[in-house]
Amino acid sequence: MSRILEVPVEGGPYGLAAGSDGAMWVTLVHGGAVARVTPTGELRTFAVAADAKPSQITAGRDGAMWFTRSGDDRIGRITTDGVQSVVELSSGSAPFGITVGPDGAIWFTTMSGGTVGRIDDDGGVDEWPVGGRPSMITAGPDGALWFTMNGANAIGRLDASGGLTTRELPTRGSGPVGITATHDDAVWFTAILADKIGRIPMNEAIQELDLPGKPHAIVADPTGGVWVSLWGADQLAWVSADGELSTIDLPAGSEPHGVAIDREGALWVALEAGYVLRMPL
Repeated sequence: MSRILEVPVEGGPYGLAAGSDGAMWVTLVHGGAVARVTPTGELRTFAVAADAKPSQITAGRDGAMWFTRSGDDRIGRITTDGVQSVVELSSGSAPFGITVGPDGAIWFTTMSGGTVGRIDDDGGVDEWPVGGRPSMITAGPDGALWFTMNGANAIGRLDASGGLTTRELPTRGSGPVGITATHDDAVWFTAILADKIGRIPMNEAIQELDLPGKPHAIVADPTGGVWVSLWGADQLAWVSADGELSTIDLPAGSEPHGVAIDREGALWVALEAGYVLRMPL
């Protein structure tokens, strides 16, 4: 592996996503801000609101970054020039997961509100009640939205017409959080309370694999398999579709959370203890 870039970032780096400008955008959950980090380590921070708790983030088709504000019940939007706007949600809804759907719209979850929502191009919001404390969300290979149901020990699927199906996980009390779709037409998820990750091939049985240390976020590797942050073990893990596992040690107490791949194929990880790492693969 080439040299690892380590960038100190105050405020609790949490979620991250590659922007249209070639930089990595990072939510600072404790700092009420969003940061922009270039592949060479240049850092710029944008204040959001002290109580916003920016959580998950995604790049919209409009070229802006969209992020959940779990502390003040808003969806934030920031352009690559730093101009911000918001979409207001119901009080106490606690939005958390966010992604671009197969239709190009912004989709999100509300953990306390128990909904999956969609923001159209005019800023209008539609929401579907799903229950189960929906957490992270991803666009699936089948044109539907897939999301973890942290409080229901299940994976949910919402199709384009609003039809909801759920799949109970084999291990009870597993606490699913992270979720991603991969290039082999499968959906993968993390089960933070069970120390497992799972793989769901379309219309097939759920497969589970034991991992060390409370897996949290997960992202597809463009070359195959997935990368997973092991929050409780201060490690990163790579897992192939066949279950092959390898790990990378991170500094003790670093609390790895979000993981993302940039357009050059490098792996990024947000360390809540105060760093963002870039690892060319």
